[in-house]
Amino acid sequence: MKPQEVAAALDEEPITRHGRYPFGTSWEGLGQWILGEDRFDRVGVTAHYSSGHDWPPALGAVTIHGRTGPQVEFAGIRLIGMTVSAVDAALTQHVEERDLGLVIGCGGDLGVDGLNMYVRAGRAGDTVVSEARFCQEQWEDHG
Repeated sequence: MKPQEVAAALDEEPITRHGRYPFGTSWEGLGQWILGEDRFDRVGVTAHYSSGHDWPPALGAVTIHGRTGPQVEFAGIRLIGMTVSAVDAALTQHVEERDLGLVIGCGGDLGVDGLNMYVRAGRAGDTVVSEARFCQEQWEDHG
């Protein structure tokens, strides 16, 4: 999906947009601003876009916010708004009982092998709560 299609599907304009200016690589060009993510606070999600070879940017991942996002479960495990250690323990138990693989993202986030989902930590005032990021298979999750 293109950014405009994401906004239309969510029936909301992004509250913030984050991006970057490239340093003149051969596939990005020099000085053209590249959209990296759109934050949609009313629905509690952030859309992350791939860039570089894909122009315009295309949806590569979605993060469900821990405080305001919709409730999401995997195999009966509540993923959103929980203590991160509790979700990590439940995922670990789930994969051990079923002889599945556990993957660790670049930020130390846990996920079930082949699911393309990582449990993350999101700030909630002075504490953190669990969030979830769902990615395309080729997405490199760097935080």
